[in-house]
Order: sequence, then C-alpha cells, then structure tokens
Amino acid sequence: MHQSRKLHIYVDGSCSENRNVTATTEAGWGFCVIEGDSGTGNGKGVLFDEMYGEVVTNPEAEDFLGAEVGSNNTAELSAIAHALRWLLTHEGVFAATIRGDSEYALNISSGAWRAKANRDLAKRLQSLWHEVSLHMELSGEHVAAHRGHRWNERADHLAFRAMQGEKPLPLQFWKPGVR
Repeated sequence: MHQSRKLHIYVDGSCSENRNVTATTEAGWGFCVIEGDSGTGNGKGVLFDEMYGEVVTNPEAEDFLGAEVGSNNTAELSAIAHALRWLLTHEGVFAATIRGDSEYALNISSGAWRAKANRDLAKRLQSLWHEVSLHMELSGEHVAAHRGHRWNERADHLAFRAMQGEKPLPLQFWKPGVR
C-alpha cells in the first residue's frame, strides 16, 4: 500500500428475517474499501478491496465476534467490526471514514450509544474502534440507505449475497441497486 492513504469504507448488513431472530437466523455483512471517494453520493473513487461473510453466532467458531443472534443489527455491527479488523492489517492509512446506513451501528461502534442487546459484540466492536483510532484518524458517517449511492449499494449487495450464502456479482457485471 502507498503511504498516506485516506480511505472510505462502506458497510452494510442484511438479514433474512428481523422478527423472532435466533442464533440460526441467516444474516450477512459486507464492506467495500474506496480510495478517492468524494463523499457526495455519486460513487466516485476506486474500489480498493471488499469483503463479505455470514454473521457468526457460534462461540466456538474462529470468526466469532460476540453476536448472539443473526439480525440486521448484528449484521451491521459485524460489517463494521470486520472493516476495523481490515484496517488493522493495512499499513499506510492515515485516515478512514466508516460510512453506513445504520445510525444504530455507527453509534454503538464509536461508543456514543450503549448496547442493550449483543453486549459482547458491542464491547468487541468498541475495543476495535478504539484500537484503530490509536493508529489513524477514524470517523463514522451516516449514509441514506437505498438512495442509489454506488458504494453503499455495493456494500448492500455484498451483505445480501453473504446472507443468502452466495458470492457477489463481480464489480464489472454488477449494477447499483441489484441485490
């Protein structure tokens, strides 16, 4: 990685059902790392990296972060946690903005709000947020959902496909708004 990068990371979560959720409810997370994003909603910038996966609720699993159930909230929180973990493994980043469409997840992550559920996940996430902020300027920013923002829609696509257990469409074949 080149030195002195400022990155924007778009995060999203998806859940098959948001009522009566359990540890077996399917939920997925996704994020895309953008370099050169203008932040105006027109999707400028270049995709640097992207990741996605299922929300892990099994405490014995290697990638367990503390989620008790598969839900939209745990998916949103998991996306931010994985984005923060990604930042910890990449040198040369001096600033990162996490952009998500869940004000709940952004406020829990930064410690502005206290979690009433999934407290272990929230605690792990706040610890990651703190650790990353020791190494770089870190901020969170709310983005309106499903408004056609290219990178927010891409994060939504990644999360939705992960929740379904499917691979996402490659960027060159994907069109914003396509889940």
